[in-house]
Amino acid sequence: MAPRGRTLLLPLAAATILVASTIFLFAAAGARWRPADTGLPVPPHAFSAAVPVPVPVTSNTTTSARKELSFLDENGDPDDPASASASGAARCDPAVRVFMYDMPPEFHFGLLGWSPPSPGFVWPDLSTPPPRYPGGLNQQHSVEYWLTLDLLLSSSSSAPCGAAVRVADSRDADLVFVPFFASLSYNRHSRPVPPEKVARNKALQEQLVRYLTARPEWKRYGGADHVIVAHHPNSLLHARAPLSPAVFVLSDFGRYHPRVASLEKDVIAPYKHMAKTFVNDSSGFDDRPTLLYFRGAIYRKQGGSIRQELYYMLKDEKDVYFSFGSVQDHGASKASQGMHSSKFCLNIAGDTPSSNRLFDAIVSHCVPVIISDDIELPYEDALDYSKFSIFVRSSDAVKKGYLMSLISGVSKQQWTMMWKRLKEVDKHFEYQYPSQKDDAVQMIWRALSRRVPAIKLKVHRSSRFSRSDRGHK
Repeated sequence: MAPRGRTLLLPLAAATILVASTIFLFAAAGARWRPADTGLPVPPHAFSAAVPVPVPVTSNTTTSARKELSFLDENGDPDDPASASASGAARCDPAVRVFMYDMPPEFHFGLLGWSPPSPGFVWPDLSTPPPRYPGGLNQQHSVEYWLTLDLLLSSSSSAPCGAAVRVADSRDADLVFVPFFASLSYNRHSRPVPPEKVARNKALQEQLVRYLTARPEWKRYGGADHVIVAHHPNSLLHARAPLSPAVFVLSDFGRYHPRVASLEKDVIAPYKHMAKTFVNDSSGFDDRPTLLYFRGAIYRKQGGSIRQELYYMLKDEKDVYFSFGSVQDHGASKASQGMHSSKFCLNIAGDTPSSNRLFDAIVSHCVPVIISDDIELPYEDALDYSKFSIFVRSSDAVKKGYLMSLISGVSKQQWTMMWKRLKEVDKHFEYQYPSQKDDAVQMIWRALSRRVPAIKLKVHRSSRFSRSDRGHK
């Protein structure tokens, strides 16, 4: 062939090879093709060879349309929790990431020395049970125990997915958890034991303040991202003011100064109920012979004087049980029986606005009648208590005939609606190990997670001029 002819064929051959190579590459890699990282969602049906993404069926068309779109991860697989779960690779998306101090054992009664189950552990076969609550049978204020256990367990590779996950670096955390058992310290060590001149409870709190305020984690945000559980109304008495920038987990605000604790900063957690949960409850309106039930201490100081007034007003009313009771005389067992057979259960303010009685009533599916003007309720920003409780102002409750007229006026249909709702929400008040979806432990973590944006806002606002100020010094 002439040189000029060979010169014309070379570019044509090269172009043919390039086109053929491109077709081959697309055919070979079609199943694993992924678009450039444009930040735009990719419809799963755009390329038939792509990994299929299941589309959930839903009555909400907006949600359905949103679910049809998916991102691909760095391996070219659908970045979709539902499809990951379907393929056996379930993803954990905790509500909050938590760093927990590794504190000396005197603060937490040695609980941090417990090791969670090893890899390969199968739930719920508890071959490595956790240590018992150090406070014995009286667990009403054991909140810190359950939260600490949950964090310890979240460190295990075989742990179920929960609402909180423990992180090793505080810089990766949303919150910093302080494993100080304040309620147990109060119950065990509030009185000096000779030759002690200062009660151990007070000494531990003073030690806690020194420990925390010296830590770089505390200094970083002034303690605003720290979580301290002080559920017993008398706990943390000596350390409240110096540690007040932290988020407190409390039973109520009855014994706290407004500058130290408030609903805007802190979280209310339920008591651990003492009555037995009414499982498989089918005892409807006609199966509960007692109309109104109360069993507990009647003569109380401070705000609890209303109990005495109501006792004398109601003790002789038909179908009303109003009696003195205490833990010492098998109170939990008797209260459980009484609540299970009652339509309505009184929750009256005592020495403090809240009491364990409310949560006993909830798990007994006995419609709570709440007479406590200053009460704050757990996770009320997520739960509407008015759908399963009746609220009565104290000033109205002591009016002659008012309370009985109100309760008697609730129809069978209205009561049944509240009873059904109680059976739906009782899970939110169960402290469990391991924690389960939407139980008390996970609800508390989620309530804490809802404080995180406000904490970040406060921190960011306070640091507006800090960098520029340092530069001019």
